[in-house]
Amino acid sequence: MARTDRHGNTLSGSTAEAIEAFDAAVTAFGRYRGDPVKQLDIALAAAPECAAAHLFKAYLFALATEPRATVFARQLADRARDLPMNDRERSQLAALDHLIAGNWTRAAEGLDHHSMLWPRDLVALQSGLLMDFFRANARELRDRIARALPAWTDGEPGHSFVLGMHAFGLEECGDYARAEERGRAAVEGDPLDGWAHHAVTHVLEMQGRTGAGLAWMAEREPFWSGDDSFFQVHNWWHRALFHLEEEDPAAALALYDGPVLANTAGTASNLVDGSALLWRVMLSGHEVGDRWIGLAQEWRKHADGKLFPFNDWHAAMAYLGAGEMDEVDTLLARYDDVPGEVGTWARTTGRALIEGFRDFALGSYGDAVARLAPARQIANSFGGSHAQRDIIDLTLVEAALRADQPDLARALSNERLALRPHSPINRAFLTRASAA
Repeated sequence: MARTDRHGNTLSGSTAEAIEAFDAAVTAFGRYRGDPVKQLDIALAAAPECAAAHLFKAYLFALATEPRATVFARQLADRARDLPMNDRERSQLAALDHLIAGNWTRAAEGLDHHSMLWPRDLVALQSGLLMDFFRANARELRDRIARALPAWTDGEPGHSFVLGMHAFGLEECGDYARAEERGRAAVEGDPLDGWAHHAVTHVLEMQGRTGAGLAWMAEREPFWSGDDSFFQVHNWWHRALFHLEEEDPAAALALYDGPVLANTAGTASNLVDGSALLWRVMLSGHEVGDRWIGLAQEWRKHADGKLFPFNDWHAAMAYLGAGEMDEVDTLLARYDDVPGEVGTWARTTGRALIEGFRDFALGSYGDAVARLAPARQIANSFGGSHAQRDIIDLTLVEAALRADQPDLARALSNERLALRPHSPINRAFLTRASAA
């Protein structure tokens, strides 16, 4: 008898017990809360030949952008390859193989076609969205979900997750009103939905609504700050950004010393937030002290110069802050031999970002400007969200000011003020440029 998960997808080689655990893993993944790997281990203990559980677990590790996790993902994919699979599961495996090989766009395109055939496969839909996020493809972040959304009924399990995913895509495409509406509807449907909460946070960040942002974070803190929340560090990072926008770097640094540092170790995504926060505090003129040293030490386990340049760039921030220039040189030296799409990212953008930030750290501000001015055009190329990539522009404006290039600094400040006219940071940039 063919058995299906709660969304109607047939799972080869499954049992009733395995499907119950598989559904729990899907919910944990959708919320970014709980332990989907633990639930999948329960499913596999009950049904060792459940290919869908092996594939789901492999996606979780492959999307971690961690060297060791990627090796494990490859092993899981190879185990699944020898098991009986249906067409949907074979389609998932084909995309997974591209992802593990570092061909992110081919993997994302494979899951895009997959979701046209099986729009209620939430694992594939969410994995595809994360691929769009990691390669910064704003249009696909929005439209991948828009194509699947009509297959979901309002109020059914999983519908709120799809709404939250669509909200983030709308935000990255600048459709802030609809993004906020969809995001708030998603958290009403499931208050523990970390992605939907994060989508609304991005809207408030992009619009410069710092008061509303701090209120949103505080009101919903019990829902996103639990120990089992995968998004808690990233949300603390967002809260710190609101404090920095309010020109309160001490409050932002207190968050780093508290909940961010307490949870930073272990994953590259959390280390990215740690590096980005300390670099922004440093740009504000506030002393960071020796905090870079511990962060740099942790990064050595997670950035190898081969897997994901976005991570390498954030590792380089920590190495530069700690004065470990040899570690930066090691990352850059590896870029010549990286194959495939990741290699293209490394050589066309990752290298320029790392070298531009190195120039800034060494006080070569004119060189930093020369490298970062073109490198900032990475939207829809690779690497995270608009909020995460904004650190490039912040560093560029500061470099222009220190390089005695007030015309460039003024132009960039006006550009930023056109988007967020009430931003204290942007107004301070313009004041300094005008005075120069």
